[in-house]
Amino acid sequence: MEEKKRIREEKAIILDFLPHGYPFDSRPMHKKSAIAQAIGTERFTILELVPRKDIFLQPLEEAYIGEGKRDKIHHIAGRLAIDKLTVTARNELEFVVRDIVHKNEKRFVSFFNNAQPLTTRMHQIELIPGCGKKHMWEILEQRQTKPFESFADIKKRVKLMPDPEKAIVKRVMAELSGSEKHNLFADNV
Repeated sequence: MEEKKRIREEKAIILDFLPHGYPFDSRPMHKKSAIAQAIGTERFTILELVPRKDIFLQPLEEAYIGEGKRDKIHHIAGRLAIDKLTVTARNELEFVVRDIVHKNEKRFVSFFNNAQPLTTRMHQIELIPGCGKKHMWEILEQRQTKPFESFADIKKRVKLMPDPEKAIVKRVMAELSGSEKHNLFADNV
């Protein structure tokens, strides 16, 4: 079986910034470093970032975390499980995921145009909340006629289709919570 190459995150959206580190960190103040909890814009990877000295980050701010010179982030401390997020970060998470999906509509519409079967009995489209066999067959039929151009186009051409944008957000949130067997969009711990 071919191993799927992990996509490295280039940019992340800050979910929470702790200028004095975690409150439960019992080390002396001078040994603590600032921490930012963020989510990658490509694979929704939840990350713990260490900002450069004297840099203050704002929630919802975008930060470059790719290879090469980073202006705000010193290093990536690692990946985080959703249950390790602060209350603030958890409250921002769905809003940020919705914003990423909305701003990258073409990428997610492309999923509907290119989704493939997982097994002989299950298709990737069926993993989207609200999409059963009937919707799957209609989507496959419609995309053969003409590829979908937008979320509105999918909703217009597929009868009784739930809002595709909301369905994608719901799927990403389920993947981040770790409750899904197959991950279509998110890398989680």
